[in-house]
Amino acid sequence: MDRATIEVYDRAARQYRAQRRPYRPERAVEFADAVPPGQLRLDLGCGPGLYLPLLGSPVVAADASAAMVAVARTHVPDALPLRCDLTALPFGRGTVAGVWASKAHQHVPAPALPGALAELHRVLRVGGRLDLTMFATPTAGDADVETTVSGQDDSFPGRLFTLYRPAVLADLLIGAGFSVDELAVVGDDWPRIEVTAHRTRTLADSVDGAMRLLVCGLNPSILSADVGVGFARPGNRFWPALRLAGLTARDRDVPGLLRHDHIGMTDLVKRPTVGASELTRDEYQAGHARVERLCRLLSPGAICFVGLAGWRAAVDRKAVAGWQPQPIGTTAVYVMPSTSGLNARVPLADLADHLRAAAGPPPPP
Repeated sequence: MDRATIEVYDRAARQYRAQRRPYRPERAVEFADAVPPGQLRLDLGCGPGLYLPLLGSPVVAADASAAMVAVARTHVPDALPLRCDLTALPFGRGTVAGVWASKAHQHVPAPALPGALAELHRVLRVGGRLDLTMFATPTAGDADVETTVSGQDDSFPGRLFTLYRPAVLADLLIGAGFSVDELAVVGDDWPRIEVTAHRTRTLADSVDGAMRLLVCGLNPSILSADVGVGFARPGNRFWPALRLAGLTARDRDVPGLLRHDHIGMTDLVKRPTVGASELTRDEYQAGHARVERLCRLLSPGAICFVGLAGWRAAVDRKAVAGWQPQPIGTTAVYVMPSTSGLNARVPLADLADHLRAAAGPPPPP
């Protein structure tokens, strides 16, 4: 989360509480009713605790501002206080039943939002509820994402706001492993995107704005969806090939691969299956459209589609492995054979060669 914004809230927590009220409190009540009684729910970016009394219990009052957490606790003493960053939640996998996040993720810089949403996916149980509110880009604008900092005419100057076109935010939520149940834009001057979603049994994208390579699988296996690691099935040779190619020393460390090696991961289709043969052409084409928009948003150095079937179904049925003639936006496209153990006719060394080529400089246009 933006450090300067946290400092603003640390200085002005009590003043903020005095000047603010909850918007549409009935949404918070609906959230509380949807989370099973007695199961943990998280008020993430709780601020001064405006919604805490409405969210049910047990509830964690979590915010990056220690002063905000302290003010919230004075109004709801039973809430469990927690100071934490939205991009690194101190909860185990699948330990939270519901997350209420009202106007907090707008303070996360745009390249870090996919990671923050992936954290929500990690801590929520399958089927867990997410209620998310963020500001939208101005209705008259045409930008997918806009960034602004509140000026001296604002009651609390110096805060970073990242504003999203609703369709872009929906894409990022799908990429993070959520099914969007409802999305509405409310208000005029500062329109809000109000989202109700639930956590699905799939993988979350591991992406940011500094990727030298984005790896795109066909879709997660059931095992990968359950353990949270792409290409996790025994016999899949993706991770051995990646190490043999010299692109990482890590094994099944998705966060480390992104953070230290600048290699991201996504999937053409988010629905997990026993085998890729269960996927349809329509799913591949819809997934390709989402991945294309993701590339335009984050501009990775290149994207490597692992498995020819998806690219052939979505783009070019005659494609062969290697660099493709047309980029996605400014992102060069490489397609390689599947690393599945079912594709054993392709040697491990060849798979490593493909990954090494995809991470290297693309050919000139």
